This record gives sequence, C-alpha cells and structure tokens, in this order.
Amino acid sequence: MGQKGHRRPRLKLLAAACALVLGGGGVAVVAGNANAGQDSGRTGEVTATIDCPDVGDRLTDVPDQARAEVDQNLAQLDGQVADAYRQLAAGQVSKKKVQKDALLGRLQDQRATTIRRVSDVIGRSAGRPQGLDALSGCTMKEAPAEADPGVGAAADAAVAAAADPARDPDAARSIGQKRGPAQSDFVNIAKVRPNVNAPAAGRGASTGSFSSQCGRNENGHFNPDNVIVAPGVSNGAHHMHDYVGNKTTDAFSSNNSLAASGTTCGNGDQSAYYWPVLRLRDGKAEKDAKAPGGGQDANVGTILRPKQVTIDFKGSPVGQVKAMPRFLRIITGDAKAFTNGTANANASWSCTGFEDRQLKDKYPICPKGSDVVRTFTFQSCWDGRNIDSANHRTHVAFADKAGRCPKGFAAIPQLVQRITYGVAPGARFAVDSFPEQLHKPVTDHGDFINVMSNGLMAQAVNCINGGRTCR
Repeated sequence: MGQKGHRRPRLKLLAAACALVLGGGGVAVVAGNANAGQDSGRTGEVTATIDCPDVGDRLTDVPDQARAEVDQNLAQLDGQVADAYRQLAAGQVSKKKVQKDALLGRLQDQRATTIRRVSDVIGRSAGRPQGLDALSGCTMKEAPAEADPGVGAAADAAVAAAADPARDPDAARSIGQKRGPAQSDFVNIAKVRPNVNAPAAGRGASTGSFSSQCGRNENGHFNPDNVIVAPGVSNGAHHMHDYVGNKTTDAFSSNNSLAASGTTCGNGDQSAYYWPVLRLRDGKAEKDAKAPGGGQDANVGTILRPKQVTIDFKGSPVGQVKAMPRFLRIITGDAKAFTNGTANANASWSCTGFEDRQLKDKYPICPKGSDVVRTFTFQSCWDGRNIDSANHRTHVAFADKAGRCPKGFAAIPQLVQRITYGVAPGARFAVDSFPEQLHKPVTDHGDFINVMSNGLMAQAVNCINGGRTCR
C-alpha cells in the first residue's frame, strides 16, 4: 500500500448505538428483567451476548481500490448485529431457545449476503478470499456483568427503551451504568507480584530515547471516530477518544490534511496519538451523555483528564533502528478482546510506585497517593513496505522476548505511551468501550499515526541509535 494522501468517501455512517466497526464481536443486553427493583450491586448478573466472528480482522489482503467499498460492507455487518441487539433490548426475543435460534438464523442470513459482497468486491481486483462464508454464523451465550451499585430498577427498566435512543436518550446512559465494570474486574495492586521482565541490552543496542511533549488534551480534542479502522465513518469507534498531537484528527482525515495540521507537541511532531477516555463511574452526566460515543453507546460518567501523558520512542536491545515512514499507522491492543479473545490484546494497567506489576485483564486498585497508570507499548518491527494493512496489524509486529524482529521485519523506534490519572482508592472507573465489551480492562488499546517530518524522524533515529536522550 502506497503512501497516498487521498481522502476516503464521506460515508458519514452514524450507526446505531450498539453497532460495531469491523463486522464482528458481540452485543450484550441484560438477560431478562426479573431482578428489577432489587439490589443491582450484587454479583451474579448475566448478559445475553451475540458473539460473531470479526470479519475485518480476517481480511489480511484487500486491494487499495476495493478498500472503500469493503469498509461500507463491514459497516453494514455492524448494523446487522446492532439490529439483533435492538430486538433483544426491546424484549422481542424471549429466553426460549426457538426464539433465540430464529434471531441468530436471521442474522446469519443477513451476514452471509453481506460477506458475499465483500468477497465479490475483493475478487474484482484480486483473488477471491477463501473461508469468509464460514464467518456468517453467530452464537448467543451468557457472560457475567455485575452492575454498578445504586442503579437498581431504573437501569433494568431502561433496557427496552434503549432500543430507540431517539425516543429516550437517557436510557443508554442508565444501561451504561449497568454494563459494568464488574467488581471482579478490579484487583489490589499491592497483592500483585512483580511480573515485568525486559530484555537486556546487547552489544550494538540502540539505547537512546526521543520524547514528544504533547500535553494532556488541554484543548479538548475528543471524538468517537477512528480514522485508522473506520475511515469516513462518523462514530466509527462507538467510544470517545482522547487526542494529543495532531489537532485535526477525525474520521475524515487524510494524509494531506494531517500533514497540514497544527500540533500540541512542542517539538513540531504532527503525529496523531489517541486512546479511549477513562471515566469515573460517578453517576454524573458528562457533556456527551446523550451523544454518540458517550451515553448513546453506553459510555457514561465523568471523563477523567490525565494528570500526565508521556510519549517516548525507544530503541532495540539487539541493534540499531531505522526510520518509520511518514503516515505509518499502528494500533496496539484489541478494542474487542473480550469477545475476540486475547490474541491481539495488549492492555497494561498499573499504579505509580508499582509499575513492575502490569495487569492485562484487571483494573488496579491503587493505594492513597498512587495514581492509576495505563501504558501502551507499541509494535517495534515494520515490514519495510506498507504504512498500513487490511486488518491494520500484519504490516507491523512485536519483537520476541530477546528483542529480535521476525524475519522480513526491521526494528523501528518503539512508541511507549504512559498516561496517569488521579483516582481515589476504591473509586469505580472504566475505560470507554464498544457496548458489548462491558468496559473490560483487557479491551484497552492505543492508536498512532506517524506524521513527523522526515527531518524530525531522522533526529529521533539519530538520538536513539546514538544512545542520547532527546526531546
């Protein structure tokens, strides 16, 4: 894929509140209403989840000329899963197996038609992909979803209303409270054993570092878009993103618009750095309580501004690094890891003073005086050709435990983002997520588009390879 600055069609697909971006994942809804009026803070609540294979993640080779149409069809897959969610949420499907099977059957037929279109589009420009037809079937299963304390009957009663956010936009906010996180998603960091093991630097290692100081999103750059995964799609992420660096990043950004943008970084780094916001689950209505990406997508509570954001590029323990190409895109972690599984998960949660203990699938409970820490350690190996790939993963890779890149990949500066938040000990907080992911900590992820000028990237590489610390 070339480094083209073309703009994708403005699809402006403001999907339903629970639509997903890549045609997969699951959709969760409270199973039944038998517990209305009881203490929703107890454990044992379950959700019915429609779990579909992630079609987008399986597309490893999509020709550039087919990408826009493929994106449209993937968005249709998301809408079909959202329709199934609405039927569940509205109580149109009972717990009876025959009704569940009928719902899944209709969904499978819809998905099969759309998946065939995806194959046809790709087949016009390249070889027709094999095996996609097998991804049309979905399953329904129960998953634990312990509720936040104090929601009670209001959230239960809001489930049906959430099927039509336009009729009752407050409903999604209430359900967002009920969507977790679960009490079991938290762990006392002091009870976690140290588990961080970094490879030792060998002869010829690149031991320097380069930092960009880009602030803490003081300018309030938020949106629920994701120009990497869902270009041209409004609310493509279905959760709110915090941005630093490039000032104009949204769903409709192109390479040209990113290169023309201002930046919050003091050294002129125009790169786009973004991640899902963290919210305090305090029951308060944030400004986006009735908006896409916020309350309409079950993301509720006060958005926490980071206390500190550090953006560092580091070297390789086994040799020199080479420059990243401008407009290289990297995603680390998996926003759908709760339903997709952990193969691509890369969440790291900890507390200041305890960062030798990193949590992958739990939120930390930090002691007084210690801050919550999110760390995103990005892939540091590049295939030497592509600035992106069809599934946004195969053009980059992680080094092995010794720090070596896979065959055919070269070491590049490794981006490490560290974000801290002041959270009172024991306070409930959660990362924004797709609705069906239940705000699980394992779904945390970070996104990066390199928009450094070639000169600034050369400076970064020279500092890293020369063993110096630069900013």
